[in-house]
Amino acid sequence: EPKLFLPFLAPFYNIARDLSYPLMRLTLGGLMLFHAFSSGKLTGKVSVAAFAVTLAKRGMEPSVPLAYLVFFTETVAAVCLIVGFFTRFVAAAIAIELAVITFAVWWPQGFHFLTPGGGAELPFLLGLMAFCIALRGGGPYSLDRKIGWEL
Repeated sequence: EPKLFLPFLAPFYNIARDLSYPLMRLTLGGLMLFHAFSSGKLTGKVSVAAFAVTLAKRGMEPSVPLAYLVFFTETVAAVCLIVGFFTRFVAAAIAIELAVITFAVWWPQGFHFLTPGGGAELPFLLGLMAFCIALRGGGPYSLDRKIGWEL
């Protein structure tokens, strides 16, 4: 452990270290839920069948099971991530979804968001964040820890 440059901050760091995990889970899970809400998936404005047609147009088949998987990861998995339940499993599912979004949807148009039609860097960053959560688990303030087991 490195020596602190400002040792009087040690009590703050001891608390903040454990709070970083629920903050990451809340941020990523909340963004996934917000996306599901704002895109109409959570509100019912976009049906699974309509979203499956969009996936099929992008060449992603079988589109109906994939559409259900996306709906699951952006709603149920997002809530599980927020509370830290099945954390590694749902974070891995979200990371895989974001990898597909990054490399199959956004990457061909450009990595940087200022590139016309581009913008792969945000789903790439969120996917890496989900991957890190999958590696680390839910942390000390999670339902997984409260129950006493995790995947």
